[in-house]
Amino acid sequence: MATPSDVLAAMLRSDPARPRVTCYDDTPGPTRGERIELSAKVLANWVNKAANALQEEWDLGPGSRVRLALPPHWRSLYWALAVWSVGATAVLDDGPCDLVVTDDGSLAAESSSPVVLVTLAALARGARGPVPSGAMDEARELSTYADQFSPWQEPAPSEAAVSQDGADTAYEDVVPQRSWPSGVRIHTATEDLRTALELALATWASDGSIVLSLGPEPASGRAERLASEGVTLDL
Repeated sequence: MATPSDVLAAMLRSDPARPRVTCYDDTPGPTRGERIELSAKVLANWVNKAANALQEEWDLGPGSRVRLALPPHWRSLYWALAVWSVGATAVLDDGPCDLVVTDDGSLAAESSSPVVLVTLAALARGARGPVPSGAMDEARELSTYADQFSPWQEPAPSEAAVSQDGADTAYEDVVPQRSWPSGVRIHTATEDLRTALELALATWASDGSIVLSLGPEPASGRAERLASEGVTLDL
């Protein structure tokens, strides 16, 4: 059984400098045109900071539930990995939770649970709009947490790693097994966070990397993008 934390550790051992996430933002708005690339080392740094925040600020661990109200995005990937690093459950619907992680300011303002307000822009140094009282402004505050992480507790294999629509996926089952070649380079433009997380985990378990395209891709440039990124499987 490989857990998400095992998969991240394996990437760091294999080649910490190799790109593992590449994200193109084609969504209308201020982030349109961004291209972000994260190596395993940089991805792990984000994961560790977020996991330390989850532990230190909210005492989250096995049995805790963290709602990820985010689009498929490189920031969604490290928040999901952070949730799994502390042994909590990533909630992908509007069910009960101990914390909400979202880029939606309205949802943040209305939430009865504690909130992390995420700003998707790569170089953001603070939220673009008002931050609800008591909420964490991720862009401003996450960098203050440590780069190294050690969990207080490990989840049992049977504990829920993902919860959505009344169904749970256990830690022992959350990393999909695919018969993909080692080093596969996946591309996806999915708008579904669950699908993006599953593809990322399966790709990384194959010692590969994932390219995310967000929003309406420019039709004329799709083939060029896939070729320039060395994509071997477009899903």
